[in-house]
Amino acid sequence: MAGVPVRILKPTTFMNRSGAALASLRADPTFTPPRDLLILVDDFQIPLGTFRFRPDGSAGGHNGLKSIEGALQSQQYARLRIGVGPLPEGIGDWADYVLNPFEPSEREQVEALTPAMIEAVEKWLKT
Repeated sequence: MAGVPVRILKPTTFMNRSGAALASLRADPTFTPPRDLLILVDDFQIPLGTFRFRPDGSAGGHNGLKSIEGALQSQQYARLRIGVGPLPEGIGDWADYVLNPFEPSEREQVEALTPAMIEAVEKWLKT
């Protein structure tokens, strides 16, 4: 992507155990999280149809990011948080909401973000 070799990892665990997926990367002596790692996550604290890119920072209550921080023993890695909030009326549990497919209108909102998210990732890759 953007002339940079990219490796994509997709955890096979639940989100709150995402750090386990990083074992192969951590075993590579050339792996440097601030330079080599970008995590993409859904985030119900961010409104649907928006995203936030940060080069580092706290997990902000996100259990998947907490797991990654625990595995890395660091908050120094980039993250792109894709908004899926707020919880729709009538839904009482976040797990029920985030584990279901998007409704067509929700999917359109997220897909509309794709060009801007690609631009943010390409910019990060070039730095």
